[in-house]
Amino acid sequence: MSQEKVFRSFTAEQGANYAQNRLTYSDKLYQLIIGHHTSTGGQLDTLVDIGCGPGNAARDLAKYFPEVIGLDPSEGMVSTARSLAGTSSTGRPIRFEVSTAEELGSGLSPPIPDGSVDLITAATAAHWFNMPFFWVSAARILKPGGTVAIWTSKTGMHHSMPNAAAIRAEMERLGDEYLGPYRQPGSAMAETLYRYMVLPWTLPDTPPIPDFDESSFVKKEWSMDEGEAGDFFALPPDLNLDVFERAMGTVSPVIGWREAHPEKVGTEEDVVKIMRRTVEGLLREGGVDPDKTMLKGGVAGVLLLVKKRA
Repeated sequence: MSQEKVFRSFTAEQGANYAQNRLTYSDKLYQLIIGHHTSTGGQLDTLVDIGCGPGNAARDLAKYFPEVIGLDPSEGMVSTARSLAGTSSTGRPIRFEVSTAEELGSGLSPPIPDGSVDLITAATAAHWFNMPFFWVSAARILKPGGTVAIWTSKTGMHHSMPNAAAIRAEMERLGDEYLGPYRQPGSAMAETLYRYMVLPWTLPDTPPIPDFDESSFVKKEWSMDEGEAGDFFALPPDLNLDVFERAMGTVSPVIGWREAHPEKVGTEEDVVKIMRRTVEGLLREGGVDPDKTMLKGGVAGVLLLVKKRA
């Protein structure tokens, strides 16, 4: 996997915008992860969130753990996470540090001790990791019986919205047309919902890592048209086009496109504005006024749960 470039180079200001407009995850998702972890022998002492960005997931999960550490390779993201702060279940400050998923804090002072971590999480981030190196480091810092929880998703118009199929098709077409050159390899991994994710027992040209138990592996999937988006994201029941526009601005290929076309950002030629106007037109064709319509989003998602042998 080639190194991620967009988020890694974020400034603190960009990190703050990301934290404000990025969708946060549902308590139902967190409860699913914690429930699986504890029911399979996992403890609740130390959490390490990898690719933590501005720290949203780390703060949400902190209520379950006395010790919480967020790691991200971007100094700008970590600066934002530190400014937003957060505390653990015992009131201890969350520790945010600059580190890659492959190092997992080995170069920090103090480093994360071997065999000290109960749960490792990666919220919409693992597609940027060098997974063979990550799994080796994860095996090193996890306690026996510890868990790795990795998840990602993609959103779209729920089938119950007028003209939903046409909106999905047009969004996909516009994405290919405008954003294709700015999609990094990790973006494709996320868009396929980790179908080809490298796991500890599927390492290329490398023997399986024996610390992890394939027989206990769990994969949970969410379909775009089944269930509620609130089972994955902490979404309000409805979403207006202003929120849609701001959320799209946090997507990696959109950020790349805007960096390449700074003169178009915020104008009618901005790629996100083009997408918004397309959605508005298709809603009108479906017989509704986009200015008076709240969008209902659908979510396709995947959660991978990997256990270290006890």
